Amino acid sequence: TQSKKLTLGDELDELPLKSPANSFFTGTGFDTHQFENNKEMFLGGIKLPYDFGFKAHSDGDVLIHSIIDALLGACGAGDIGEFFPDTDEKYKGIDSTILLKNVMELIHEKGFGIVNIDATVILELPKVNPHIPSMIVILAPILGIENDCLSIKATTHEKVDSFGAGEAVKAYAVCLLMKN
Repeated sequence: TQSKKLTLGDELDELPLKSPANSFFTGTGFDTHQFENNKEMFLGGIKLPYDFGFKAHSDGDVLIHSIIDALLGACGAGDIGEFFPDTDEKYKGIDSTILLKNVMELIHEKGFGIVNIDATVILELPKVNPHIPSMIVILAPILGIENDCLSIKATTHEKVDSFGAGEAVKAYAVCLLMKN
């Protein structure tokens, strides 16, 4: 076999290089809420057994909200506030899985499918890890993906600032969409 030395000359024209893919799109999402006493806590589409929840116009599910923002960003559709404004009474107390289902309709109408989603919830209490498998069972079918294509992680803020003091929660999500 004859080997070729790769240089900056016209040898590159002979290589079977593909142009960068224009069928994959990434998006990032973020959400945060303060805690509120005597309110139900919803996270990842499930009700957690605690006597405090998240201060919000909707059910306050920061995990779903961050996923929605990532999905909308990846397909160039804006953000969650544009679609579901907190000034609209029809969204007051709404179950965030309903919002996610609406966004999935838009994603499919625009010709996209989800490759995977990676999300992280950051809060001191409650401990979220025991609930993650249930969240995946609820969310993966709504997203139209296999369970192993949805990663949900939980961590603390190491007692730093308002998040570490247990006054608030935040969530980040990253998604990869593929144009069908």
